[in-house]
Amino acid sequence: MADRKYSTVSKILGYQLLIILIITSGFAIAGGWQQGLSSVLGGIAAFVPNLYFALRIVKASGLKPRKIVNSFYAGESGKLLLTAALFIMIFQVPNIKILPLLTGYITALSMFWFALLMR
Repeated sequence: MADRKYSTVSKILGYQLLIILIITSGFAIAGGWQQGLSSVLGGIAAFVPNLYFALRIVKASGLKPRKIVNSFYAGESGKLLLTAALFIMIFQVPNIKILPLLTGYITALSMFWFALLMR
């Protein structure tokens, strides 16, 4: 069962990377490198915390239920803190474009909803 969970998690993360690449390419082609950079940074702000959370959850599989719940809460808290830290760092980059940044972020996050539909 752990292999199945890992497979589902890796598929979602793979889809996130794919959509980040597609959205970034679109913004880079249509608006130039600054919009492409902004879009990829938004995607990274979604992907990295999700990767952290996924690794925490996969690592906790097979433990006692109480430890799984604790790992879930710790993972979610870490994910939120990591997201905030990434956005703080991103906003230090000069000439960041907000629309591509948020589009990259939101589309990467939306892969969870599409993953539910694909099951």
